[in-house]
Formats: sequence, C-alpha cells, structure tokens
Amino acid sequence: MTAPLLVELFTEELPPRALHKLATAFSGSIAAQLQAHGLIGAQHAQPAQVHCTPRRLAVVLPQVLATAPARKLQLKGPSVAVALDAQGQPTMALKKWAEKQGAAIAALTRASDGKQECFYYHPVADGLALADVIQPVLEQALNALPTPRLMNYQLADGVTTVSFVRPAHRLTVLHGEQVLPCRVLGLAADRVTQGHRFQSSGTIRIESATSYERQLRDAGHVVSSFAARRSLIADALMARSSELGASMAVTPTDEAQVEALLDEVTALVEWPAVYVGRFEDVYLEVPQECLILTMRTNQKYFPLFDPEGGLLSSFLIVSNTAIEDPCAIIDGNERVVRPRLADARFFFDQDRKTRLADRVERLGDVVYHAGLGSQADRSQRVCALAGQVAQLLGQDPAAVKRAALLAKADLLTGMVGEFPELQGIMGRYYARHDGEPPAVAQAIAEQYLPRFAGDALAESPAGTCLALADKLETLAGIWGIGQRPTGEKDPFALRRQALGVVRMLVEQSLPLELSGLIEHACRPLLALPRFDCDVSGLHAFICERLRGYLRDRGFEAADIEAALAVDAQRLDRIENRLVALAEFRRLPEFEALAAANKRIANILRKSQQLEQPEQPEQPEPDGADGTQVRRDLLAEPAEAALFEALLAVRPVVHSHLAQLDFTQALEALAGLRAPVDAFFDKVMVNAPQPHLKVNRLVLLRELRHLMNRVADLSQL
Repeated sequence: MTAPLLVELFTEELPPRALHKLATAFSGSIAAQLQAHGLIGAQHAQPAQVHCTPRRLAVVLPQVLATAPARKLQLKGPSVAVALDAQGQPTMALKKWAEKQGAAIAALTRASDGKQECFYYHPVADGLALADVIQPVLEQALNALPTPRLMNYQLADGVTTVSFVRPAHRLTVLHGEQVLPCRVLGLAADRVTQGHRFQSSGTIRIESATSYERQLRDAGHVVSSFAARRSLIADALMARSSELGASMAVTPTDEAQVEALLDEVTALVEWPAVYVGRFEDVYLEVPQECLILTMRTNQKYFPLFDPEGGLLSSFLIVSNTAIEDPCAIIDGNERVVRPRLADARFFFDQDRKTRLADRVERLGDVVYHAGLGSQADRSQRVCALAGQVAQLLGQDPAAVKRAALLAKADLLTGMVGEFPELQGIMGRYYARHDGEPPAVAQAIAEQYLPRFAGDALAESPAGTCLALADKLETLAGIWGIGQRPTGEKDPFALRRQALGVVRMLVEQSLPLELSGLIEHACRPLLALPRFDCDVSGLHAFICERLRGYLRDRGFEAADIEAALAVDAQRLDRIENRLVALAEFRRLPEFEALAAANKRIANILRKSQQLEQPEQPEQPEPDGADGTQVRRDLLAEPAEAALFEALLAVRPVVHSHLAQLDFTQALEALAGLRAPVDAFFDKVMVNAPQPHLKVNRLVLLRELRHLMNRVADLSQL
C-alpha cells in the first residue's frame, strides 16, 4: 500500500537566507533514504513537495510504501578453490559458511567476482517497514543539514539538552492519515501543528498528508510552499509597481539584487501582502545609492524607479499580515525608515564639508594589513601601478594617478563608515563636489569593479586602469605575505580578485602581459620584510581562475589547455584562439594533423639530441648542425615535399597571425595534411646515418613550431 508521507518540523524563526537551502536538503535526504530502503520504488518515484516557512521545514512525498517489497540478497562465500577439495567435495570452510547462512550446500550458486569463481547464496529478505525506519531516517536528515551553527537548548524537562539550528517545538509525521511513532530532538510525532503567529485560529490538527497544504492555507493563513509564496509576492510587487508606473530595477545589478531580496522576504513571511510606503521628497537630495541600500539591505523594502531610472519617494513593503486596513502597518514602516534616511542625509551633508584631498593624509592612520602597512602605503602602491598600466595602454597617467591618490579617502567619511558597501560610490559624489575632473570622479566609482561574478566592468579608461591596479596590488600583496587561499577558505577574496583581473583582460581586450603586470605589482612590495615575490605561483593561480571562467563560457577543457600551453600571457587573445580551435575541429584534416602533431611531440621528446642539442664548435661539412634544415640532406622525396610545403605555408600562417586571424592560420595549416601523412608513411626519422636523423628531427621541430603557433595541437 502506498500513501503520501508528511514530515514537518515546527521551530522558532529559521535563518531566512538559509531557509530554502535547509528545506531542500531536508526533503532530499529523506527521499533518498526512503528510496534506498525500497520504500519508494521506481514506479512510485515522484518529485517531493518542499514546504518551508520562517517557522517550519516540511516535505510531502506523494507515494511511499508502508512496507518495502521482499528483497533478494546476494551473499558472497569462499572461492571455489577454497570451498572444494581435490575430489570436488565441499570443504569444512564451505560447510561452516553455509551453516552460518542457514543454507543447504545444494542451494548455493557459483559465479565469478571478476577475479575468481566463488560460491554465492541468494536468500529472500523481508522488506523494511516504514514505521521501523522513519526515526533513523529523520535523525540522519537532521544531522546532515547544512547548518554552520547550531543552538544548544533545554527541553521542557529542564534537564535534556539538544542541538539544532533553532529550537524545535512540534513534529508532525503522517503516512496518509496515520501518525508514525517516532521521536527526534526530544519531540514525539503527532498530527498537530501551528499556523500564522497572529492570524491563525490556533493549533491545527492535520487530517492527512494530502490535506496539509490546504489546511495550513485555510485554517492557518500560511502559504507553506516556498515557490508558491515567492510567486504570489512577485506578482503582487509587479502589480503594485505597474499601478504606480514604476519599476523595481534599472540595471542588471539591480535586477539581481531584487531577485535576491525576493528570496529573502519570501523566507520572512507566511501570509504575504504588499503595501506602498512613502517618504518625504527632501530625502531624494541624498545620492540614491544610499537610499536604495538603506531600504533594501536594512529594511527589506523594494525601492521604485521612474521610467528614466530616477528613484521615487515611494517603496513597496512585503508584510507578513494581510488585512483590510493596512494603515497601521504602512505608517509603522514609514516611521521606521525615516530615521535611517535622515541619518544618510546627515552623513552626506557633513562629509561634504571636508575635501577628499584633505582626508588622504589621515589614511596613514588606517591599517590595511599588519604585513602590508597602512591604507596610505597601499594608495601609493596602487597609484604607481595604475600609472604604469595607463602608460602601457596609452592612456593619460595624470587622471589615473589622481584618482588612485583619492580612491581610498572616502573610507574616512561618515557615510562609508555607516554603509561600507558604498565605498567608491560615495567617493565619486564627493570628488564631483570638490571639483575634481569627471574622469577622476568616474574612476573612483569604478575602482572596485567587478565586485563579483557577473558584475559590470569599468567603462572609463581611467577606471579600467585603476580597477586593474587595485586588484593586482591586492593579489600581489596578500599572496606575497603567504595569506593564500586554502580549500574553501579565502578570507581576502583572492579568487574573486583574480577572476576580476581575468575578466578585464579578456572582455576588455587589454593588450597586456599577465606576468609583466604581476612583476609591476610586486616591485613596490619588495622592500617589505615578509614579502616573497612569487610571480610564477600567482600567475598559475590567476590562470586557474581563467580556466574556470573559460569553461563557464562553453569552451572545451582540452582546447583551453592547448591554447594556454602556447600563450598564457596575452589573455586578450585567448578567446579568439579557442574559437579558431573550435572551427579547426570541424575540418576533415583536424584528426590527422592533431595525431601527427602528437606523434611529432613524442619523437622530439625522446630525442635527447634535440632537447639538448650538442653544438659542435666546427660542424662537419657533410652533416646537419641541428639548428636548421639542409636541403642537400633531404634524401627522400617525401621529406623534400614536406619541407617545400612547409616553406610555402609558413608566410601565409605568419601573415594571418600578424592580423590575429587565428582561424585562417589554422585553416592554412590544414593544407599540410597530405605531405605530413606521406612523410610518416615513407620516411624513417631515426635513420642510421646521424646527419640524416638530425636533419629530419630539425624538420619536425620546425613543422611542430609552425603548427603550434595558435595552440599545442598535441594536447588535443
């Protein structure tokens, strides 16, 4: 018999940002364990219904068996060599094993285990009962929850202490209409739960697993499904904003923040309603980023924007209470937000009384890192590096250096002290107020871009130089004093900084060599006592982020390795190389040339003479010196034909490479397939005559060098 299974753990308020993750893990663990016990067969497997609210984790599994079907076991016994004597009769070892299993010798079978032939016994075991396994299943599911921190609390007896993410108060476990007896976290399972904290009619007696969602909605004023609740809130937000002719997002970053906030408020409410709040227009004089941050981060409100992207004095509130007259709710929220907006206005007015340039000297009192000095020291390093990057890119270093000098000054302002997320953004406003050039103000705002994966890149030339210098200085400094990421730990976000460097070099096509940039970043740090200039190690670390970035963009791992084997410095060209490789793979000549290239690599690798060519002081007149191909030593027509083909295609390939047309360069190489195939069919590379052997190895070396100008084809 199958019936729906309901498991609900009713708790105090769970962490909102972790709620959906906890519920998904909880339901997934229970479903997986029951399936492993045979209580959910393949014919009954249906998606679990995940339910979670601020005060409950729950799952409904549509079809669960009361008792699993009988199972045929396979018990492995001794090998035939041990189990039978020379006459083929059972040995004492086999008899004892069969007796232990309660089996007759005649009931045993023989089969290979992959190494030797063994005896097996196949008894039929009764299926497990759901009532017998539900408690260990729940215990394991709770223990496996991704909860970084647990709370210890006492049960009602005042003696027993249990641990969970939040104190639990009720446990509901129903198979169909039947309560399954079990106990976890000191709670005995029953069919009683609670609804909305204020709007429910009291405790709710769940009739069956099937009626759970309906009863919570009708009697408890709780929308238990996270997905359904999120959809309701999203629809209500869209309807309200449309009524006002407004939008909740202007930029892609805004859209991502709105989605994240929607997830968070969904985890904060059980019976959602959306209302419109307002504040005085005078607060719109404050930079809108400050107001947006206050409303979204601190108050969980949804700011609204006009069609031109300007902030409105209206905002949307997601309340946990749906009532006919919400005036008290709206008024309460408006009274809460006004002091925060007033604080933002006060900080903005006070900060503008002191110029950014006058704050720079005080950065010497702000410690950046014990091993790397103060923020003033760091500003000087970033300033020098940003100027070098500007010169390498052909930009005016004056604006870049001025922006770098002022970039960290807003850390000393009241606004950034209150809202650290606004560093750089407030610097732009204060720089404009101080009369700094627009390029300087824009660069200050863009210095931290990109802040995270998918974030926008700096748009201005000065901002690009400053952002690249800022990330490189962080990487070089923190890496050089040994504070490197280990496992999942990355306290200084070096992985994110490295990905930012990769994205700027690749997506903005910056013609800069990676190792050269790292060397420039390390140079001002060499005087520090604990600093270790590890250019190659940091280069490899950044290339690891590059590999992941390129895989995420859909490129093949083998192609990435082949391209990096040839050039891991100019990241601005890496995508063009990979696109060319993808096109090259479609040519009929690809497989033959890739195989030939690998064969050439193996031949050259085995040739100690070519790896470490011995250069005689006076080469013999009748021999090859190992540095260039000699026509007069091309004894076989096939090797002469390959040499001529190589000479013909080389200028074509070089011409395409000079124009960075990697696709055409590889297509030109496709013409070498026939002479390469003929060479390996008709020419013996390791000729008995040393001078012929060396000449042929040199020919292969030149061929491989030309073939691998775009990527190392031997790695394909």
